[in-house]
Amino acid sequence: MEPALNPYRPGAGLQPPELAGRGDQIKYFDFLIIRAKHKTVDRGMVMSGLRGVGKTALMNKLVQMAETHSWVCVVTEGQTSNYGVGDVRRRLGAEIQAALVKFSMRFRLGTGIEHLSQMVGRFTLSVGPVSWEHNPEPGASGLLDLDIEQLVTAIAQAARERGCAFAIFVDEMQDLDPELLSALIVAQHKAQQQALPFYLIGTGLPNLPATLTASRSYAERLFSYSVIGPLADEAAREALEIPAGRVGCSYTPQAVTHLVATSHGYPYFLQEYGKAIWDLAAEKRFTIEDARAAVLVGQAQLDAGFFPARWERASAREREFMAAMTSGGGLEIPTAEVARVLGLKRTELGPVRQSLLRKGLIYMPERGKVAFSVPGMASYIARATQEDHDE
Repeated sequence: MEPALNPYRPGAGLQPPELAGRGDQIKYFDFLIIRAKHKTVDRGMVMSGLRGVGKTALMNKLVQMAETHSWVCVVTEGQTSNYGVGDVRRRLGAEIQAALVKFSMRFRLGTGIEHLSQMVGRFTLSVGPVSWEHNPEPGASGLLDLDIEQLVTAIAQAARERGCAFAIFVDEMQDLDPELLSALIVAQHKAQQQALPFYLIGTGLPNLPATLTASRSYAERLFSYSVIGPLADEAAREALEIPAGRVGCSYTPQAVTHLVATSHGYPYFLQEYGKAIWDLAAEKRFTIEDARAAVLVGQAQLDAGFFPARWERASAREREFMAAMTSGGGLEIPTAEVARVLGLKRTELGPVRQSLLRKGLIYMPERGKVAFSVPGMASYIARATQEDHDE
């Protein structure tokens, strides 16, 4: 097959050629768009799951839908470990400012929203890890809850007047600093109370719902929650077959079954295997032999990029911790069991566990347990450590 025509797109956050199996989330967001046109509101959205299941790609699809309907759209990340608390907050202010410029241009508002732009500017200058002294101007009081609420209220009111909404999309939402996360949840709550079209749309690891509830107990009532997991067999087949069909190619039943089973339905893996089979196949009808070869090539690609990108971020002690986690068979494992494997006391693991949590390499599905944030990580670690041992 011609490589330049390959329809598959493995990559972090890239829009797959066929966003299969996410119809419920897209339908709900379409419902929010219709509600905004009728100047009514509903709950925000929280989508949680492991890495590689397509959460960011799904969020990007929702952003496209919102922008098509002229929403004020802000897209940001919660990764304070990479940027610092103050940088993340200032970046949020800059992103709101940029979204307002787009909003003004779409509706040809000119100086009609200059007061909003000035408010956002004051907010961006005032935020940081330590609040500045009190400023009576809206958006710059130094009280993050109040400033975010004032910004959201003013912008959502302007959006409602034009039959649209204001949305902040947050990827890796569990990594927001606690104060900013709390302020955004409060703003969502106040907006719903005032029937203002503001929506907080977040993606994150499986512990995200618990993180939100721990921040504000009423958070469980503010969002439509959904778990984004591996695709069911039918949806996984669609993710492979529909893109191929669009360019005149197809799979034998055995070939597509093999790729679906080997990928375990994880969208990132499906894209990697799909790309490999396209590059390898000699004919437009992909066979089981093509599929088997594609799995070998795709797995090599995953082992060269997807997995080591995480593994190599870990220190020597963190790798020891992660290797000990594989004794749980790749599923969640009690921290006490990790300590037993390492011959340490559970209390001695606190710092290294916390470091892995901050890096997003593991998460806590419940108190006293840990799990990998990436599907298939346990198997990769087994392969990587065996190679090191062989050498």
